[in-house]
Amino acid sequence: MPPPKPGVIPLKPLGLGDVLGGAMATIGRYKGPVMGLAAAVFGAYTLLVGIALVAALSGVADQLSHLIDLADRPDAQEPAWEEIRPLVIAFVLVVAVALIGYVLAVATVEAAMLTVLQDAVLGRPATIGSVWRRALPRVPALIGTSLLTGLIAMVPVLPALVFFSIGMAGASASAAGDSDEVAGAFVGLGMLGFLVAIVPAVWLWVKFSLAPAAAVFEKQGPVRAMRRSSQLVRGRWWPVLGISMLAGLISAVTAGVIQQVLSMIGLFSAMTAAADLGTDPGLSEILSVFSVYIVVIMVGQLIGYLIQSTFPPLVSGLIYVDQRIRKENLAPALAESAGLPPQAPAAPGF
Repeated sequence: MPPPKPGVIPLKPLGLGDVLGGAMATIGRYKGPVMGLAAAVFGAYTLLVGIALVAALSGVADQLSHLIDLADRPDAQEPAWEEIRPLVIAFVLVVAVALIGYVLAVATVEAAMLTVLQDAVLGRPATIGSVWRRALPRVPALIGTSLLTGLIAMVPVLPALVFFSIGMAGASASAAGDSDEVAGAFVGLGMLGFLVAIVPAVWLWVKFSLAPAAAVFEKQGPVRAMRRSSQLVRGRWWPVLGISMLAGLISAVTAGVIQQVLSMIGLFSAMTAAADLGTDPGLSEILSVFSVYIVVIMVGQLIGYLIQSTFPPLVSGLIYVDQRIRKENLAPALAESAGLPPQAPAAPGF
């Protein structure tokens, strides 16, 4: 008999088609919780960044106009630090708001996607409210998991950057002395050192790639979720790497194409409007002309966030389910949780 399929995947060891198809089916069947929550979170994030950007530009409008006037003068001099400092402070504040908001938004959406996947695997209905209530308490654990994984992965990355920097510096010094062979040797040494040092970072990334799913499905803390991921990935490192990279590539290419199309449309509109400006437009006129372009760019970014924050976490969650089916006989427990007749003793479900 074929394996039972109460939800988006058959309850058996999953192949590549089952994982990718299950992720796409989850997006299709649960459009409200998936796209609704992701759009709300990243819409709020985009609005927050937009407000921070507008506030920063409003706060330094006079300094920016002054610098533009200085640049237009024939005898323009380098601006003093006191004139540039407000612009630097405004830029740093906007970047800080954007980074903190992005970390929170990504963790919230990832928790929501994995929560939806729990219902999708079992074929249960899900609403935005129910998903939100169950996902929100897991956001701190996901943030902690991401930070710890990033810090651990940075350990081999730092030597890689050192090797690369030494190679580039040696190449520049050798090129200055017209020694092409020595410069090429330095470049090769830097690239080789970079590749050798970056391999452990990739290995660690794959080793802990299932930690978010463990944090949500099993309600584990960051450290225990990372240990759980290491246990599940052991012996299946290459399949986990291949499927994860393929999911990331699919989402990145799709988001990139959409963003490029919207960027071209916005740039064409801005250039058309800029043709109507005079020879000496003011700052307000320039901002009004390019405001449409900025809005289109932000819409493209929002769509990119939606794609890249929904599909890969669903794929990662299904890889987690697949590993537990293979190693812990999870399929009978899932069938029982879905209301199907019991088949055999199994590991606890999620």
